[in-house]
Amino acid sequence: MRVVITGATGFLGQKLVRKLCEKKTLAGADGSQQAISDLVLFDVVESPKPEAGGIAIEVMTGDMTEAATLGALFAKPADSVFHLAAVVSSQAEADYELGMRVNFDGTRGLLDACRKQGNMPRFVMPASVAVMGGDMPDVIQDDTAPTPTNSYGTEKAMCELLINDCSRRKFVDGRVVRLPTITVRPGKPNLAASSFASGVIREPMQGDTTVVPVPKDTELWVLSPRGAIDTLIHTHELDATKLGTSRIITPMGLTVTVGEMVEAMRRVAGDEPVNRISWKEDPAIMNIVCGWPGRWASTRAKTLGYKADDSIDAIIQAFIDDDMVKS
Repeated sequence: MRVVITGATGFLGQKLVRKLCEKKTLAGADGSQQAISDLVLFDVVESPKPEAGGIAIEVMTGDMTEAATLGALFAKPADSVFHLAAVVSSQAEADYELGMRVNFDGTRGLLDACRKQGNMPRFVMPASVAVMGGDMPDVIQDDTAPTPTNSYGTEKAMCELLINDCSRRKFVDGRVVRLPTITVRPGKPNLAASSFASGVIREPMQGDTTVVPVPKDTELWVLSPRGAIDTLIHTHELDATKLGTSRIITPMGLTVTVGEMVEAMRRVAGDEPVNRISWKEDPAIMNIVCGWPGRWASTRAKTLGYKADDSIDAIIQAFIDDDMVKS
């Protein structure tokens, strides 16, 4: 089977590529495991080639909103698509046209390319907690209506509906998973409003100072990178007959305050990294992040076999084991 991954150079994209190269199979149209024969890594910049273990790796670059790029990307039909490419939250809020072009128009273009293939490929896209905002219940239920209060959340909510409709029309076998805030992300801080959720752990653990832009009692709904990759693959592997008319799934995550994250780091690594943290509220970031819900029921996900991380301590330990830059 031929698998396309957009956003393949991103940290989740690279982890997903490595996991699929290890796994070597995915569920095909009939639900049975099929060997991954071709893995196409697409992004705006060139993706590194992994050790593929017999899988043919093709690296492609370009703008997915351009017809010529999509024509090349789908010159051979794809059996599965993991659509991870996106403009992140703060960037989408600062540049409306860019966010709409990449996050919405780009997704629509990919779905159109899949539709024209005529083979109803599985199509997995991560959505976001940002689809919720404003006046929300204390705990988000599976049927709580999206009420985004920023452009990124609006773009993701529109994509959710579009994937639902394309699945209804049997253009794709779509699956949308509303990923929690992923922490701890490796690398450098990015333009996501939630970047501090990794920075509050990553920088102090690696000997750097960090400034946290939200109050200590800010609740976040979080998932580790390990958990995120397992969640994406589990979403792909689900039996379509169990999904029904809604292809939008709220997976399992942990609810934790930023202050609790800091105390977990103290338990795992002692006082030294905690002493590298300072606090200064940033109204622009608070306006986005503090409007996101921190508690989700995930009732449907429990019946579909999703799993959360064991604890925030375990998430921090996973960062130490997998991604921390060690001096």
